[in-house]
Amino acid sequence: MAVLHSNGFCFAAVAFNHPPSVSLGAGTLKASCSPFSSPLVSRLSLQRQAVPGNTGSPETKENSLVVCFGEMLIDFVPTTNGLSLAEAPAFKKAPGGAPANVAVGIARLGGSSAFIGKVGADEFGYMLADILKENNVNNEGMRFDPGARTALAFVTLRKDGEREFMFYRNPSADMLLQESELDFDLIRRAKIFHYGSISLITEPCKSAHLAAAKAAKDAGVIVSYDPNLRLPLWQSEDSAREGILSIWNTADIIKMSEEEISFLTKGEDPYDEAVVRKFYHPNLKLLLVTEGPDGCRYYTKDFSGRVKGLKVDAVDTTGAGDAFVAGILSQLAADLSLLQEEDRLRDALKFANACGALTVMERGAIPALPSKEAVTNAMLKLVA
Repeated sequence: MAVLHSNGFCFAAVAFNHPPSVSLGAGTLKASCSPFSSPLVSRLSLQRQAVPGNTGSPETKENSLVVCFGEMLIDFVPTTNGLSLAEAPAFKKAPGGAPANVAVGIARLGGSSAFIGKVGADEFGYMLADILKENNVNNEGMRFDPGARTALAFVTLRKDGEREFMFYRNPSADMLLQESELDFDLIRRAKIFHYGSISLITEPCKSAHLAAAKAAKDAGVIVSYDPNLRLPLWQSEDSAREGILSIWNTADIIKMSEEEISFLTKGEDPYDEAVVRKFYHPNLKLLLVTEGPDGCRYYTKDFSGRVKGLKVDAVDTTGAGDAFVAGILSQLAADLSLLQEEDRLRDALKFANACGALTVMERGAIPALPSKEAVTNAMLKLVA
């Protein structure tokens, strides 16, 4: 496959009611390194005991652990589609943030996952930590900042179910994660380390992101990357392209959408195989291109192809791509040899497509993520 050269892009080498339930195993909840101080944060520096039988515990299924790094926030989704934010009569509060969505998605599918990121020392932040725990996601890598709020995003749903975003993060806590707050032991225990590009936008989170990715690579962990373009969060289109591509060559697995191909190539055809193959770097193990309801394309060093999607009535596409990522990473974490066997990889991608399809049938991201049983049943109905 062709390797992308520098003629088009440049890839660089590069008052609260309760405390959160943070550590799913025996461990210490670290207070924020923010210059702000708070009696609440001091009270959070305590030991917690393991929860019996909790599959989110770091002591379980370590050989298939997927650690997801980045943002977790609250999505406010209109209860009625096709209206502007100003016209919406009400909003449904839903936990979200792409890396957190993937972590919960993997756990819902029976896999082992963990989340590393920062939220505010506020009601929403504590709620998000508890939601991860309730979904059997190891949340011991979460940090809480008393000087910044948990990020919020208002999501407009068009009549076709597609989304437009308005973010509240000036700055939000996720942007303030520092390298010194990273749980490097958790990162090194992973089989797969997954992240997006939003954590690359501002410091100090950018440096924390790069340090975490380096630690994962140095430990021999498979690195997974979903650019997850959110253009309104970047200073400009050029800064978004530069930031997203700056870590491209670090990843072993990359998932991107048709829209992201068009954006990164400044308008080239995402269905042109020559255009797509530009994104395949020499050390990449798997490149995935999602096509919404039409399914996905896959590219490895030895083979490539397309897997059809499931046709469903879309209510809200929020989290569909994250559900797809959760589906494929849960399969790869269980057996990386799928990357060498096309038939088995295609089966795994059919499963991932079904994960994405089921997610668009409900509002919100995390609330809509399917169980393994639901995905299996949907695939059986399709065959029947």
